[in-house]
Amino acid sequence: MRRRSVLLAVPALMLTAAGCGSDDKKSDSASSSSPSASATPSATPKPSIVSGPVPDITAGTAFGEKPTVAKGTVTPSKDLAVKTVIQGDGPVIAAGDYIEVNYLGQIWDTAKVFDTSWGRGPYTNVIGQGKVIPGWDQGLVGQKVKSRVELAIPPSLGYGTSGNAQAGIKGTDTLVFVVDVLNRYNIKSSANGKAVPQTDANLPKVGTNTDGAAPSVAVPKAKAPTKLVSSYVLEGDGAAVKATDTLLLQYKGVLWDGGKEFDSTYKNGQLAAFPLAQLIKGWQQGLAGKKVGSRVMLVTPPDLAYGSQAQGGIPANSTLVFTLDILAIL
Repeated sequence: MRRRSVLLAVPALMLTAAGCGSDDKKSDSASSSSPSASATPSATPKPSIVSGPVPDITAGTAFGEKPTVAKGTVTPSKDLAVKTVIQGDGPVIAAGDYIEVNYLGQIWDTAKVFDTSWGRGPYTNVIGQGKVIPGWDQGLVGQKVKSRVELAIPPSLGYGTSGNAQAGIKGTDTLVFVVDVLNRYNIKSSANGKAVPQTDANLPKVGTNTDGAAPSVAVPKAKAPTKLVSSYVLEGDGAAVKATDTLLLQYKGVLWDGGKEFDSTYKNGQLAAFPLAQLIKGWQQGLAGKKVGSRVMLVTPPDLAYGSQAQGGIPANSTLVFTLDILAIL
């Protein structure tokens, strides 16, 4: 079962056969002035990156603190200006990675803050693939996790000549962002929770490896449960999943009868970004309330999966077993 893109859900896990894009979605409380690419020009100039000028950070100078940034006092560069204010010691961000960040954005000339994730919660999106403004795509790829990066973004790499009227951004405005890179996720990412004992001999046993490889799933030679089973394999300490969330996941699905694998992000080579409300009922019910950073085992009876309808490599009336790593909420 192939995904059409990294931001489209696998049709087999959708309630309908149509994929559902979540290209520029973020948390429900996010503002429209976020660095979504929806308002960007269609043609992006080739990158020319300089080291400055960028305005001074006058307060909140430590990583993780909400910064206060001065107004620009000189003429900003027409090129993208990138300054690594704090050099992190985490992995390097590559195009196609999902990054989790806190950020503050303001206008160069006035220091008016038009958007910030501080006080709202971190923002997660894929980088280097046109899903955020070009200044982010070009300025954040190659940075390290746990870095603080300051960007001065000319209009051509921000919201273009149209600006963003709702946020008070004119088409001539240079934008200043301070971005704290909290984490990054890619196909090698795993849940990072604490292992929970798996003691029921009548339920599948799921591997607890955290090396990015697909965990093993051993299905017992026992009668399949008739009710949904949802249990932690690794219990994380992140936010609890809500029914309205879009999730970033690693997962593998196998049939209860015979244990044959029918779908896997590990084999597909792409993380999955799924709006939970548009997935099969077993996922909706089994993942709601579970914590980010966890690995969850689901046993989904036919009435909470595909019922009497065969679906690709899934026979009709199949009980399904899933291992799912909840990496982030988008």
